[in-house]
Amino acid sequence: MPTLTPTSEDTRIYELCLLYPASLPQKDEQTLLKEIDELFAEAGAKQVAKDVWGQRGLAYPIKGTIEGKFIIFYYDMDPGKIREIDQSLRIHKSVLRHMFVKPPKHYQILKYNELYEEWMKTRESVAQVRAREKEQKLQEQVAKKAQRQAKVTADRTKTEAPKVGIQDDVLTEKLEKLISDENFDL
Repeated sequence: MPTLTPTSEDTRIYELCLLYPASLPQKDEQTLLKEIDELFAEAGAKQVAKDVWGQRGLAYPIKGTIEGKFIIFYYDMDPGKIREIDQSLRIHKSVLRHMFVKPPKHYQILKYNELYEEWMKTRESVAQVRAREKEQKLQEQVAKKAQRQAKVTADRTKTEAPKVGIQDDVLTEKLEKLISDENFDL
């Protein structure tokens, strides 16, 4: 990751966050970005980096717009030129909002767009996590139920087997006695 270091002692690195309408036609969008580059070029600024965040929904409507596109620019420029660029951006009709930030020394540029796309590829979605947890819970419940049923079956065979055997033996003896009894009176 590049570290921000000014090219001369008179200049300083500035970060510009720019918001413009997402509904802007592509030709107008290119014109806007070209005008911004020209504005900074006239001020003697040198672009260090550019991070396109893309289209995002806005928390509240701005000039009737509910979605906007964000771009973060990093410029190495004279601090005295900030005011005139700020004024120019304020009156530009296509710029919804803008903000200059003076990053601290040794600030490292992290490209949000690249990091976000990498995270999207590697992350596990909330639905996938819930489905996996639900499946694990269901497997645990099935295993516990099988253990309980096996225990109940084992307990029944231990307690019922002798009773059934004794009752069968008693019944068999009585039947044999009745059948073999010659003095059978009805």
